[in-house]
Amino acid sequence: MCILLFKFDPRPVSKNAYRLILAANRDEFYHRPSKSADFWDSSNEILSGALVTNFLTTDLDSYSYLKKVSVEGHLYNGFNLLAADLNTTKGDVVCYYGNKGEPEPVFLNPGRFSSEKRIYGLSNSLLDTPWKKLQYGKQLFTEVVKRSQDLTKEDLVQELLTVMNNQEPQLPDPAIEDQGKDYIRPILNKYAAVCVRCPGYGTRTNTVILIDSEGRVTFTERNMINADVNQWKTSTYEFKLHT
Repeated sequence: MCILLFKFDPRPVSKNAYRLILAANRDEFYHRPSKSADFWDSSNEILSGALVTNFLTTDLDSYSYLKKVSVEGHLYNGFNLLAADLNTTKGDVVCYYGNKGEPEPVFLNPGRFSSEKRIYGLSNSLLDTPWKKLQYGKQLFTEVVKRSQDLTKEDLVQELLTVMNNQEPQLPDPAIEDQGKDYIRPILNKYAAVCVRCPGYGTRTNTVILIDSEGRVTFTERNMINADVNQWKTSTYEFKLHT
């Protein structure tokens, strides 16, 4: 169970506004081997956790790449994929494809944060499926985003991390119960929160990505250490988008 929340605005009206604000949790078994996000080589051109690579190394635009993926989407277990072209001269484009939803990828509409419907959310279902935990996460995320221009970058990151570590269960939620069935019911009280905290399983990574009006990127990742919920390491990378 993972959760991702984001808002994008290709042409922010203020220098203090952000083109992209994204916050996400990775939920996984604590002892499953994994690597933290890092630059792949000395060129510092690809920053990734080594899970999704093809799009980052292809010359296709985001829609064309997802269109290519959708042709074989039926061959795989359920997945969701977001791809974006972030370009300071041509404007930003974000596309989405879920292989259990529409047969072709879709372009996502940008919008300013005054409209909650322009805040997108994704969990273990299709984009914006109204699970209560996702709706609650979007509500908390929206409240922070509305104040983003009045916060320092560091404070904005911390407030978004606070949102992603909210452990208040959002119950009852028949939709999440039905999808999880017997596996979920014993841990439903923990599973139905933005931050999942169960014995041996739960949220082990928080990620926050900010892109400001001038194309400066701040990528912050907070990782659990040694499968211990009391030990965390935070890494931050800052760089500028290619024009």
